[in-house]
Amino acid sequence: MRTTKFLGLPLLFFIYLIISIPFQGCDPDDDENECDTCIMVYKPNIYIYPDEQIELSVNLKFPMGGKIVASNPEYGTGWNILVDTSGLINNTYPYLFYESTQPDVWQRNYGWIIQTDNLESFFRQNMADYGFNDREINDFIEYWIPRLTDYPLYTIYPQTKSIIDDVIQLDFSKQPENILRLFYVINGHNQLQNKLTAPIIDGFKREGYFVAEWGVILK
Repeated sequence: MRTTKFLGLPLLFFIYLIISIPFQGCDPDDDENECDTCIMVYKPNIYIYPDEQIELSVNLKFPMGGKIVASNPEYGTGWNILVDTSGLINNTYPYLFYESTQPDVWQRNYGWIIQTDNLESFFRQNMADYGFNDREINDFIEYWIPRLTDYPLYTIYPQTKSIIDDVIQLDFSKQPENILRLFYVINGHNQLQNKLTAPIIDGFKREGYFVAEWGVILK
């Protein structure tokens, strides 16, 4: 009887260890190459439009795990900035820039299939429909259209604020009245894929003190 109890303790300890080991996720301290569930969000630009000059602290949080891998100005432990009513930050930057890794939980149930030759006109109209202005759209077009040339077709899955907030939280010391957040998951294809259901696009009011952010998850 004593032998049985003695052998049972190591077995119980072994089972405890197995249960206690977390499944691999996207821990903030993980190296990107060691995280099999992480995916990169490229070049999110955060445009800030206060209704008066304002000093702000801006912080990013990753409730599902993740980390910032690039930023401008340097993120450090958060951005502490001065923003005027034109959106100019610290008299230098037109927007806050970062790139990050986090779990791949982005939706791929609805979106659009666009031929490469039509990408520019698509994004100009689509981003305008969501509420971006000409400057923000031109920044997107200038950077991304030259980089989307490897395939004849692209599927584009929009990720709106309610989705993004679950993965990347954007916190301000003074909260904006309205925040527009839109990421695109973009996949290249050589052949036509199954048809996608187009989403309903909600308009955005660019009034008072507001923020607009776009980014891309490129597959």
